[in-house]
Amino acid sequence: MPGTILFDLFHTLLDGADARRDRVVARMGEIVGVDPTAMVYAYHDSWRERLVRWSAEETVRRLARRLGGRPSADQVRRAAALRLELASWLLNSAPSSTLVTLDGLRAQGWRLGLVSNATAEVAEAWPSCGLSRRFDVAVFSCVAGVAKPEPGIYLAAVAQLGVAPQDCVFVGDGADGELAGAAAVGLSVVRTAEFTDRSRVWPGPVVGSLAELSESLAGRVVPQRGASAA
Repeated sequence: MPGTILFDLFHTLLDGADARRDRVVARMGEIVGVDPTAMVYAYHDSWRERLVRWSAEETVRRLARRLGGRPSADQVRRAAALRLELASWLLNSAPSSTLVTLDGLRAQGWRLGLVSNATAEVAEAWPSCGLSRRFDVAVFSCVAGVAKPEPGIYLAAVAQLGVAPQDCVFVGDGADGELAGAAAVGLSVVRTAEFTDRSRVWPGPVVGSLAELSESLAGRVVPQRGASAA
């Protein structure tokens, strides 16, 4: 019988648009009066803090001050609004093939969950995007206060779904050590190489696209557990 699949978000269901994000962050730096390139570097360096602690406005305020800026409340608001706009655009940019696959899995009886290392603006934009209605549960690191590969974020998702980790498949591209983290709590693991090929991070089952995953699961070929990270 179909069970439960937990998906990563960026580089799994949709592209991360990293270059576009950096351009937006540079523009945010201009708005708050700091060097745009330095703002991009500071944004990358604060990755872990942004994933589990800061709102979009707090991110702008803290990073601007680290770079010697003293932005006004209006500058902070305008810069943060750009990041929210980008998050909304990203969440609505999932390929039609992704949506078709998710709809097909749900039609087969699979329950779908999302486990994402994501900043606050992504969680804020999530309810209004087309992807959201295709998932039974969505757990974001910025809300859970814990990020992959820590066990707590996976366990939060399976708890909300009311299932055991051993009855779930986790599908992700492999960033942030997420595949090893999923395996460590008992999830079956599949790496997807549709948007980026991180073949060095996981030697276990891999699909070239989500369409391949759908075909595999439709044939009741559930990937084996127990692979270990390279």
